[in-house]
Amino acid sequence: MTEFTVTGLRVVRAAAACGSFSTAAEHLGYTQSAVSRQIALMEQASGRPLFERHARGVQLTDAGRVLIRHADAVLGELEAARHNLRDLTAHAPARLRVGAFSTAMAALVPAAIAATTARQPRARIPLREGPSPRLAAAVARGRLDLAVVTDPGEIPEGVVVEPLLDDPLLVAVGPAHPLAGQSGATPAMLREERWIAGSAESGTTLLGPWYDRTRRPDIAFVARDWFAKIGLVAAGLGSTVVPGIAVPALPPTIALVRIDHEDAIRPTSVIYPSTHRADPLRRAYTEALRDAAAELNAQVRQRLR
Repeated sequence: MTEFTVTGLRVVRAAAACGSFSTAAEHLGYTQSAVSRQIALMEQASGRPLFERHARGVQLTDAGRVLIRHADAVLGELEAARHNLRDLTAHAPARLRVGAFSTAMAALVPAAIAATTARQPRARIPLREGPSPRLAAAVARGRLDLAVVTDPGEIPEGVVVEPLLDDPLLVAVGPAHPLAGQSGATPAMLREERWIAGSAESGTTLLGPWYDRTRRPDIAFVARDWFAKIGLVAAGLGSTVVPGIAVPALPPTIALVRIDHEDAIRPTSVIYPSTHRADPLRRAYTEALRDAAAELNAQVRQRLR
């Protein structure tokens, strides 16, 4: 059995509007024989004639008028679908794949995402957490559109680096610690500390150039998870170094002490492929990161008073 087709319905509608198969063919860009063939197929599908043929043109039959009403509805819905699909493509949600090291996820990255999506509600910003060298490699390979990194190692070719902030390093101590209540401490004052670190290897901790290199740090506990570190600090079992950007995630019972040394900072940067320089979502998110970094620095200063 012959079925109705979109092409056939469109030809029937054009022929009815033009009152002539030849004029419809010219309007549609078809040959007259192609129009006649489509009309014949639609008449087969209808089981009755759709047009009365006259010397001066054609006129719809009752069956033709019924079919035209349905053709208008069907073709109208298809046109609406085509329009909606074009609109969907034109206004597809912008997407920015972001990576960051763990402590940047505590407050800096979420604040920037919140600010960006408040201005661009349709933006999608999926996240990936990892160490900075791995994130830099992911950006270079096109698996991430942007990453917040610190000490990423050798920057791959084609990756742009924009400094974000020099994040101050702080010492977190328990409420009963002798340094609690002091705003700052020199490296000499921290020599006898029992440290809680993410590794027993001093080169992989935040005990960096500011620490007395003549002394091996006393690492009492190794804990990779920040909640575990803070729990041990709160129990008075040691101290740990925390970056300033993690301060908002710390409970108020933890006392923070500034390290009074010029090297007690952790440079933090934004990296992205050079092909993304002009990307509007990347630029908006980077600006939001800068705003969030400035706000976090203000919170650190307030906490250290």
